[in-house]
Amino acid sequence: MIKLSKYNQRSLYGGLIAAIITGTGVFLLGNISGYEAKKLITSSLPGINMLCNTIVLASATILALLLTLLGISSGSKSKLKKGHYTQVMAIAKLDTILFVIAIILFQIFNIPITESEELPTTWYSNIYWATLFLSSLLSGGMVSVILMLYNTVINMIKIVGLEEKDHPLVFHDDNNDSEKEQ
Repeated sequence: MIKLSKYNQRSLYGGLIAAIITGTGVFLLGNISGYEAKKLITSSLPGINMLCNTIVLASATILALLLTLLGISSGSKSKLKKGHYTQVMAIAKLDTILFVIAIILFQIFNIPITESEELPTTWYSNIYWATLFLSSLLSGGMVSVILMLYNTVINMIKIVGLEEKDHPLVFHDDNNDSEKEQ
């Protein structure tokens, strides 16, 4: 398992807070009947499909941009510590997970469940809550990825653009022992 830096931990907390905020708004609706849930599912599915599409597109773009980031990292004058590459790996892993989940949910949400006559109406409230819970998790996950990416970009600007030699992610020959520990 990848050990997360303090920057990535903050990003994950930011995503968790975003998921809780979006999820809390849903729970303020209270208990709903199966028929009400069926109507709410019908009206919310286009927005949730758009969310899934957006996350799929954003995730694919972020993965491609991470390759560019790795090219800049390897081409920089400063030699970077393993911590930088660990951060990039964590972003890629979470982004890929979001990509796969968003595609799967997009396919599931396109099943016309509200058109089914065989499905008991009591199931609709559970489907509605699950849909909103999963969309909150997707939103929180994307916030985490963006915050992690932001931290990595800021570090790269400091190292490559501003040429900070004393940045914690810049490898120094006199720090061989501390590099092995990380």
